[in-house]
Amino acid sequence: MKNRRVIVMKKKTVSIMVAATMALSLFAGCGSSKDTATEDTSKTESTETTDESIENASAETTDESSRTTFTVGFDAEYPPYGYMDDDGEYTGFDLELAQAVCDKEGWELVKKPINWDSKDMELNSGSIDCIWNGFTMNGREDDYTFSVPYVDNSQVIVVAENSGIEQLGDLAGKTVGVQAASAALDLLQSEDEGGQKALADTFGSLNEFADYNTAFTELQAGALDALAIDIGVAKYQLNSRGEGFKILDETLNTEQYAIGFKKGNDELCDIVNADLQKLADDGTVAELAEKYEIADMVTLKASDDTDAKEDTEEASDDAAAEETSEDAE
Repeated sequence: MKNRRVIVMKKKTVSIMVAATMALSLFAGCGSSKDTATEDTSKTESTETTDESIENASAETTDESSRTTFTVGFDAEYPPYGYMDDDGEYTGFDLELAQAVCDKEGWELVKKPINWDSKDMELNSGSIDCIWNGFTMNGREDDYTFSVPYVDNSQVIVVAENSGIEQLGDLAGKTVGVQAASAALDLLQSEDEGGQKALADTFGSLNEFADYNTAFTELQAGALDALAIDIGVAKYQLNSRGEGFKILDETLNTEQYAIGFKKGNDELCDIVNADLQKLADDGTVAELAEKYEIADMVTLKASDDTDAKEDTEEASDDAAAEETSEDAE
């Protein structure tokens, strides 16, 4: 009996040890499976992240090469640079120049009228590709990537001819109008060198308007004594409205227009810059400047190589004509 008990106890001990070994094996197996699954998931996520990064980098690299449209944000009441003509079509010097760029690149031009005081939101959200509409670059260089300047502009004061206002000093106590979020407003609020805040402080009031058409209506009605405005826009308004207004000889400042792109968008800016020079070289810029009567303000000129080529061609033509004349004699 004692031996039998020993044998039975040994069998039980062996069974317990076997069961324990199997349990440990199962536990270890479960742990290994979990670790493997975690590792596989991590590898999958890592691969997906890498693939996504490569895809995004590729998209950024090829973005401009795959471009099909070019969306220009502009003030629809800012002649002669951008406005609606009598046929209900948006046109102007800047918009026609933008169309010429699109023609060279094979892009479709999308003209998008914007509220001037929301131009930054439109640009930074990607709703527009650029701000191209008599856009002053001076003092804004840190906020945008700008094209080459293409127009020399001045901020001037327009008054009624019979107002008795002859110089800037006569604006003391007067009601002066200006477009909201415009370069003229920035100038009249600036205390920096060249700023005109000291002058504006002498005004009776400085009233802001959404657009210059409304401001001119107020000036014509006598609700305003004067209007601070870009000289190109002022000349257009005076020509279209007839007599009754004048531009003061004394200007507020001088500045330059350029095309404003989102900060850092050098690739698109470089493409447009190159096309602008080509359009200057082939005479398109000069032709449009004459059409919109701003030839004396446009600074984008044909390159020296183009001028030299034209001089050579003219000399060749003259020589050929002279030779023909001699042969005829």
